[in-house]
Amino acid sequence: MPTATVDQIVFYARKCAHLTEYGVFALLLWRALRKPARHDARQWSWPAVGRVVLIVALYAASDEFHQLFVRTREARVHDVVIDTAGGFLGLIVLWIFGRWRKFW
Repeated sequence: MPTATVDQIVFYARKCAHLTEYGVFALLLWRALRKPARHDARQWSWPAVGRVVLIVALYAASDEFHQLFVRTREARVHDVVIDTAGGFLGLIVLWIFGRWRKFW
């Protein structure tokens, strides 16, 4: 297999991993901010989603800022966008699951 093909596969695998990581991060933030209790009947909250996505975006931006100071890394704005999109997609999956299970 050509090196360019391998590099492309690794590139997309890493971006998908970032989407997944930040999706899980958003779900954990959602849980932490909502402080769920057993048999909690609270409805879905889009303002809470906005707060979680904002925190995810700020964390992603701080991670990219940190990479400015690491010799072997680069900071890129599109990585912040990908990470934030991963967080938002994680919350959308949660919303779909909640609608399916009739939680909200």
